[in-house]
Amino acid sequence: MKIINIEETTSTNSYLARIAAESPHGTVVSAYRQTAGRGQRGNSWESEPGKNLTFSILLKGTGVAPSDQFQLSEACALGVARALKRYVGQASVKWSNDIYYGDSKICGMLIEHSLSGGKIDHTIAGIGINVNQTVFLSDAPNPISMAMAAGREFDTGEVLESVCGEILRLCASLPSASSALHGEFLDSLYRRDGSYPYRSTIDSVSVDGTETIPAGAEFEAAILDVASDGILSLQTASGSVHRFAFKEVSFIIK
Repeated sequence: MKIINIEETTSTNSYLARIAAESPHGTVVSAYRQTAGRGQRGNSWESEPGKNLTFSILLKGTGVAPSDQFQLSEACALGVARALKRYVGQASVKWSNDIYYGDSKICGMLIEHSLSGGKIDHTIAGIGINVNQTVFLSDAPNPISMAMAAGREFDTGEVLESVCGEILRLCASLPSASSALHGEFLDSLYRRDGSYPYRSTIDSVSVDGTETIPAGAEFEAAILDVASDGILSLQTASGSVHRFAFKEVSFIIK
C-alpha cells in the first residue's frame, strides 16, 4: 500500500485517475481538503477539512472480468464495513455500496472502472468516511460520524490504513472467493430482514408480469437477492418480485 497525502484537490478520484497509469496497485490518494468531491447520483460530499477521510484507492490486476465488476464494489463496501465494525461496533451495506450505522450514513463511495482490450485495466474507488465531524451543515438527511457513534475521536491515519488494508485483502481473494464474498455482502445488507418502504423511479413490472409499480410510487418490500451484476430483487407483499438497477429504486428512510 502506497499512501499519498495531499493538502487539497478537487476530487481524489480525478487526481488518482491522472496518475493511474504509472501508479501501482494499492496506491491511495488521501486529501486533507476536497473541494469538489463526487458522490453517487452526482451528489457532492460534505466533509469538514481534517476531520474526516476523503480518499481514493487504485485497484489493478484483480482478474475480475468486466461482466463481474460488481465483485469489486462488494469488496470495497465489505472492506469498509469490516474495518468500521472494529471501531464502532456495527456497520451495514446499503445497496449498492453506501455504509450505514443504524439508519444513518457514515460512508459513501463512488467506484469507477477503466476498461481496455475487453478487460478492466484499473478501478478507482473514491471513499468518504465521516470520522470526527460532529456538525453537518448540508441538507443530507441522515449523516453520522464515527465520533458521534462512539462518543470519541479517532486517528484518521489509523482508520485509513485499516480500511484500505481490508479492501486490498478482499480484492486479493478475487475472483476465486467471489461466491463467499457475495454471501457476506448479502448478510451485511442494510434492511436485509423484514419489509420496508421503497420508492420506484421507473415503471416496474414484476418478473412474472402480474404486478406494476408506477414511477414515483411508494411500496413495501423485502430484499430477496442482489444478483452478481448488482441488480436488486425486491419482493412485495403480494409475493411478486421486482428487479431494479442502480438509480431505479430508492430507500425511504424516515
